Amino acid sequence: MTLHRPPAATGPGWRGWFIWGVGVAAYLLAVVNRSSLSAVGVDTAERFGADASTLSMFAVVQLAVYGGMQIPIGLLLDRYGARPIMTIGMLLMAVGQLTLAFSPSVGVAIFARMLLGAGDAAVFPGVLRLIATWFPAQRGPLMSQLTGLVGQAGQLLALAPLASLLHATSWEIAFGGIAGLCVMFAILVVVFIRNHPPEIGADVTVDTDTGAIKVVRSSMDTGVGIRAAWAHPGTRLAFWSHFTTPFAGTAFVLLWGMPFLTAGEGLPKPQAAAVLSTYVVLGMALGPVMGELSRRIPHLRSRALVLPAIAVQAIAWLVVIAWPGAAPVWLLYVLAFALAMGGPASMIAFDHARTHNPAHRLSTATGITNVGGFLAALIAIFMIGLALDLQGAGTPDTYRLDAFRLAFLTQVPLWVIGWMFIVIERRKTRVLLGLDEPRRGRPARARD
Repeated sequence: MTLHRPPAATGPGWRGWFIWGVGVAAYLLAVVNRSSLSAVGVDTAERFGADASTLSMFAVVQLAVYGGMQIPIGLLLDRYGARPIMTIGMLLMAVGQLTLAFSPSVGVAIFARMLLGAGDAAVFPGVLRLIATWFPAQRGPLMSQLTGLVGQAGQLLALAPLASLLHATSWEIAFGGIAGLCVMFAILVVVFIRNHPPEIGADVTVDTDTGAIKVVRSSMDTGVGIRAAWAHPGTRLAFWSHFTTPFAGTAFVLLWGMPFLTAGEGLPKPQAAAVLSTYVVLGMALGPVMGELSRRIPHLRSRALVLPAIAVQAIAWLVVIAWPGAAPVWLLYVLAFALAMGGPASMIAFDHARTHNPAHRLSTATGITNVGGFLAALIAIFMIGLALDLQGAGTPDTYRLDAFRLAFLTQVPLWVIGWMFIVIERRKTRVLLGLDEPRRGRPARARD
């Protein structure tokens, strides 16, 4: 098949922006689904009689399925494009939320969250796919950050508005209503989203600096695609960057932030919701800034952006944990700011994946990268819940500030491990690219 160069294209045009808009709106709803227990964790524990470990399982199984589906989803996106995969994802989320709305037991509710995780797994990679096929490569970092920014708004909608709806109506109406929205957006995706521009016969990415067109479709050779992507240290750098930067914020806003702030620190629910909302708003504000910096300093992303974001989060948490008595409100807002750096910093991982992989395995590398953050998040969420249970503080009636402090210390090993591998893989990537000299006695590997 012969591909013809688009006429003097300098951007995606209004249609590309419209398709991205539909896709990113679907992603916003996916984040609402993902975060839908964040403000109603106590209600969930009371509805199902769940202790801390069981409550953790709601998020853990959801994230485990999400992470486990990333590589299969990437391969399917490489094969079929964004439109059908995102549609299936929205429908799976609808079934999951409807099941949760009428769930009679913990087991059924956890199965519902598994369906939710499977559907959610398809949406964000699908939007990244649309960016790769409808936008020039030079806009990738900024468009990825804008996508993350809009998605952060979904966390805002999952905080006070969802909790207010649940308390004003019922569990069934609140979660059934979200299911209905998922069906509506599945229809919108089918009607409006297209895998690639009409003048191109396959999914491609266009570099407006050179006019080069690259086909973004693979042969579903899963073994070759996964091995080739993982073999490049740039992909491993992307994985560990995404593993280490966002998990603390994800664990905080997805499940444990509200119980910690209310039952632990003693804040009233409106003030606790304000702290969580500040985390989301600051993440949205920092996104475009980090996206532009990532574009401007591509060879210093890890040292100047990723590693400092990790350090700030760890220091802020350790200060809150070590504070004698309840932390002052201003310090909790500082913690929200520190955690907010993690989301935009994690998006830089996708810049690594896109930079260091050819177009035909773009979604596979993206899937591998996305596994990292959610693997770390599910470990953190489960370990926090387990630590609370082991201290006899596993239910809303027994939550204690000192128990929360020890529980949140379980995040430290994840930061240490992630930091170490980022440093290692950054070095290997720079050697492979010829930016650093190999250590004596260790010849550089051949370019992938």
